[in-house]
Amino acid sequence: MSFGISLSTSAPASALGGADALSFATERAREAEAAGVDDIWLNQGIDLDGITVAALVAREVPRVTIGIAAVPMYPRHPVTLASQAKAAQLAAGGRFALGIGLGHKAQVEGVFGVPFDRPIRHLRDYLRIVRSLLDTGTAEVRGATVTADLSGVPAGALRGGVTPPVPLLVAAMGPQALRVAGELADGTLPYLAGPRSLDSLIVPAITAAAAAAGRPAPRIAAGVPASVTADPEGARAYAFQYLGGNARNPSYQSALEREGISHPADLALVGDEETVAAGIRRYLDAGATDVRVSPAAFATDEERLRTWRLVGELARAAASHASTPLT
Repeated sequence: MSFGISLSTSAPASALGGADALSFATERAREAEAAGVDDIWLNQGIDLDGITVAALVAREVPRVTIGIAAVPMYPRHPVTLASQAKAAQLAAGGRFALGIGLGHKAQVEGVFGVPFDRPIRHLRDYLRIVRSLLDTGTAEVRGATVTADLSGVPAGALRGGVTPPVPLLVAAMGPQALRVAGELADGTLPYLAGPRSLDSLIVPAITAAAAAAGRPAPRIAAGVPASVTADPEGARAYAFQYLGGNARNPSYQSALEREGISHPADLALVGDEETVAAGIRRYLDAGATDVRVSPAAFATDEERLRTWRLVGELARAAASHASTPLT
């Protein structure tokens, strides 16, 4: 079990205070590490490459795991992605975690000009290649949507896999994607999927797929919008604006329907420390193994730090409980 935070690499210029985006992300990561969180999850935006930022930030925060949630597959060949992930794992001293996802059709086709073709088949082929490259350093996969054949590359040009292995997670929330993630990955990174969605679909689907494939129980690292605040009504109003765009995304719409709500802001945990902690526990009770808290744009600096300190307290409590011997 781990308690982490989400950190955006795409902060608006107004939030940077004169700093460049990389320095801004690094300083925020230092603050989060000082608060005691277990993990820091960076996003993959359009502006900066998240894996590169993760590798550089990991050099400055030596204790926590640095993850990326999540890199869209379509614009990046799996051989390229695996090479970046291996470099990040080396830079992080074994503390890097790789999250990948299908991305959104509108972005994949509109921004990158790449056909959003057979996404579940592509996910399966992509994971087979990335997994092989991370574990062994080579791959020989001719999939229906993507090929990676390194069989003709001289052995001396391949360095093998990385140690420790890079955790490979998928931003999967639909039944088919969850099945593939359970078979081929180490877990999933659901976002805006509440406790009902976890309990009724996500946890049982990916767990059953992993068991059928003979794989260990998967990680379910739930992304949760939250803000410890003295102004819950104001925080909800900001969350309504900030998260509104997700309400139009089909995958999020399905998750919201399962949750019985109409807007992602209804999932935001806002209030004092006790209120937010109780909300986080509902995710754990529903089967989440890890929690990624994102104060995001609807939190002030004071609220963000209060939220991160709460996450750190939960992390310390979990570590203390885990280290207590059974009697």
